[in-house]
Amino acid sequence: MVRLISLCLTLAVGALCLASPSAANPQAEQSKPEIDLYALMSGSCERLKVAGHDFACKLVGYFHSEKGRASFTVVLDDPADNTHVISFSGEYGRRTQENRYVLAVDRMELKSKDRPKVDGLPVAAVELSDGVCQQLGNFATRQVSSVSCSAKDAGGRSYELQFASDGSPIILRRVRVSPPTIRADPYQ
Repeated sequence: MVRLISLCLTLAVGALCLASPSAANPQAEQSKPEIDLYALMSGSCERLKVAGHDFACKLVGYFHSEKGRASFTVVLDDPADNTHVISFSGEYGRRTQENRYVLAVDRMELKSKDRPKVDGLPVAAVELSDGVCQQLGNFATRQVSSVSCSAKDAGGRSYELQFASDGSPIILRRVRVSPPTIRADPYQ
């Protein structure tokens, strides 16, 4: 359980570290996290295929940014790479029914040990893609039964996810920016 919580925090912090500067007020925007909501789901990947290779998964999460980009992010259970993470990402997510959310995927974000790092975390390679993710369940009730995603990138590589919940309530967090609580060092 401690390992899972640690993994969840690593995934969440990695996503929260992304900041997007604004041309109007770059100072204020740089300190603001891009992610405003995340949900962590427990269960298993019945199918996870990345560019022709089968994997198991450790964790599946949903991330939403203030600007509308959303992603289903999967931490792969890859014995050769403990930083292997993929995200099915898009800007046009919508709830088509009470318990059905659909996200049009326009890019895959791929992180691995071979990627350059910023603050110790791999920077994602972005592959323009075409695909879709469907989530059955509802964040408001903290219940998600499944997530399925399928995408193909511009290079012809395909990505598939079929995730089934174990029935546990999802962990849902809203991210709010608060003023810093660390005071300046009086001895400097």
